[in-house]
Amino acid sequence: MKNIADNSRRNFLKNTFAAGGGLILGFSWMGSETFAAEIVQNPALDELAFNAFLSISPKGSVTIFSPNPEIGQGIKTAFAVIVAEELDVDWKDVIVKQANLDTKKYERQLTGGSGAIKHSWERLRKAGATAKQLLTEAAARKWGVSASTCKAQKGFIISSTGQKLSFGELAEAAAKLPVPADVKLKKTSEFSLIGKTIKSVDNKDVLLGKPVFGLDYKTEGMLYAQIQRPPGFGQKLKSFDATEAKKLPGIVDVVSFGNKVAIVGKSTWQVMKARGVVKMEWTNEKELESDEMHNKIFTDLMNSDKAEVRRKDGDVEAAFKNAHKVVQAEYQCPFLPHNPMEPMNFFADVKGDKARLVGPTQVPQSAQGAVAKLLNIPVDNITVELTKMGGGFGRRLNNDYALEAAELSSIIKAPVKVMWTREDDMGGGIYRPAVRYRFKAALDKDGNMTGFMLRGIGMNAGNATRQDNFPVGAVENVLVDSLDYKSDITTGPWRAPITNFLAYAEQAFMDEVAFAAGKDPVQFRLDLLAKVKQSPVGKITYEPDRFEKVIKAVTEKSGWSKPKKGFSQGFSVYFSHNSYVAQIAEMELKKGKPVLKKVYAVTDCGIVINQSGARNQIYGAIVDGLGHAMYGNLTFKDGKPQETNYNAYRLIKYNEVPEIDASFVDNGIDPTGLGEPALPPTGGALANAIFKATGKRLYKQPFSLEGEEVEQML
Repeated sequence: MKNIADNSRRNFLKNTFAAGGGLILGFSWMGSETFAAEIVQNPALDELAFNAFLSISPKGSVTIFSPNPEIGQGIKTAFAVIVAEELDVDWKDVIVKQANLDTKKYERQLTGGSGAIKHSWERLRKAGATAKQLLTEAAARKWGVSASTCKAQKGFIISSTGQKLSFGELAEAAAKLPVPADVKLKKTSEFSLIGKTIKSVDNKDVLLGKPVFGLDYKTEGMLYAQIQRPPGFGQKLKSFDATEAKKLPGIVDVVSFGNKVAIVGKSTWQVMKARGVVKMEWTNEKELESDEMHNKIFTDLMNSDKAEVRRKDGDVEAAFKNAHKVVQAEYQCPFLPHNPMEPMNFFADVKGDKARLVGPTQVPQSAQGAVAKLLNIPVDNITVELTKMGGGFGRRLNNDYALEAAELSSIIKAPVKVMWTREDDMGGGIYRPAVRYRFKAALDKDGNMTGFMLRGIGMNAGNATRQDNFPVGAVENVLVDSLDYKSDITTGPWRAPITNFLAYAEQAFMDEVAFAAGKDPVQFRLDLLAKVKQSPVGKITYEPDRFEKVIKAVTEKSGWSKPKKGFSQGFSVYFSHNSYVAQIAEMELKKGKPVLKKVYAVTDCGIVINQSGARNQIYGAIVDGLGHAMYGNLTFKDGKPQETNYNAYRLIKYNEVPEIDASFVDNGIDPTGLGEPALPPTGGALANAIFKATGKRLYKQPFSLEGEEVEQML
């Protein structure tokens, strides 16, 4: 079967060029400084192999293939908006298609790190501008006038005398012109589409149930499989008996590979029933991990003298020895699953030295390379087709489920789709690492912070700190160090890796330090930023001016300086993924109990491409941040996660979501990340609002463990 997107592309081109030709522009996305284009007129359909390209049909419609996986972050819409802006096409005439993996023609074809727009911004703009210039030149030659006297507007080229030709009418002539080496890009003041509110290009299909998610995918002859993995981390498969399972209707085979047992059959239900009949015996080669063990490990490492120094400025020992006051606090968070609504799944069809992969992955190129290495197949012999994803949050940055499908297909010599249950998904690992932090601050008699210490301890977290982030750079004497424990519990990126918890801990601590210094929490941070602006201490990753702007904007919007009677506010601000987000959580006293009513958020992510998509990113990140700070908790006993479905794992409920006021700083700077930056500051804003309302400091997540009165605050 030909891949989904290629079929769509070819059908479109078949209809287009049967009608008399059109313009196809293919653009090189390789490297940050290079930009190339090629024009193909009436191409042979099987020979089309462009990087990212836009096509213009004789009817004037414009098709854009988006290379990055769509995971709900709205990248398909945003990419198309950027191209359409520079092209000056009518938005209603734009068609957007998902491109599949093509390592020869795409660069950074992944979804992760909130970096897609930042990486592709200039390339996409040049794609639209190049096409517009070719169309303008074609019209000018037809009229016998200078191209400088013509302009593009909503899919037409218009002359100074009012003559008018559509893009579709000009496409064939434009295809014969030489591609310009340089093109003029619009000034930000000339944008007419970028920055507006635009519906997602997938909205209609989503409402009609049309998108093909990985779980929806099927093809002729495909088998279904579920895999039994070790129930506890650190366990090994000793033996299994599938005699009774193989007797059940529809079961094709039961095989073991690695440390797993796969049940293969003709339908999902048949496979699920047979899985419950297979008898498996597991062995423990060493003591299995538990929460009690983790607590001891964390305590020992927190007091260890073996930490790796990540940063040291000034004389930290002297700063604390001479301090008027020392503030110290420790914070802790558990492992967390990702919980996408669509559990992991992947299709593979391995035949000899070739493989076809289809499924939801945030990193198609990485999956391709991993399968090639596992099966010793040339990378060029592996195709990867992208389906729509029902959530990911970093979980689909790992390739374990794709590797399972590929290895199983190679064993059973048949196309197969591996599907995880909810219990598999939540119990199968690749969690957010469990982490603990110890902060210390030295204050002089005037309440100025003269020393700052941070120790981060993680389990499979790598460096659990961000040693060049605020408030580092504002304090003369700094020590940041870390230790990492190699746990059997598998971990991986979880939305806003490391900073998703570090930001809460840091911002809660900053409030406590400000309180000890007798200063307003916002002004305390602004004073530190003023020091950075005057003379930063060592290397920093952030821009103090941008920090300052979001802080002032959110405090003005929320009325921070003039608190309303019966309300308490908590402040937080953080820099991650090249963007700045300041938040204020507002609690109202109801029947003697504080309840979270509203969250104000001001974000500086540079130019906002699509107001609708951008706001949805902020809303989603804040809801995610609130829910996991309040309730998310994964515990372990004998190597086994104890919460493997929603009956035991508490999520935020719809009626617990507060009003969210999201706005943006309009500074005209090239766009940066947005999928992750609004989550890190959320926990800190909530914790600081709870302290303001109750006088209770929170040092561990989830906050609901701090007592019933806290659990009922949402």
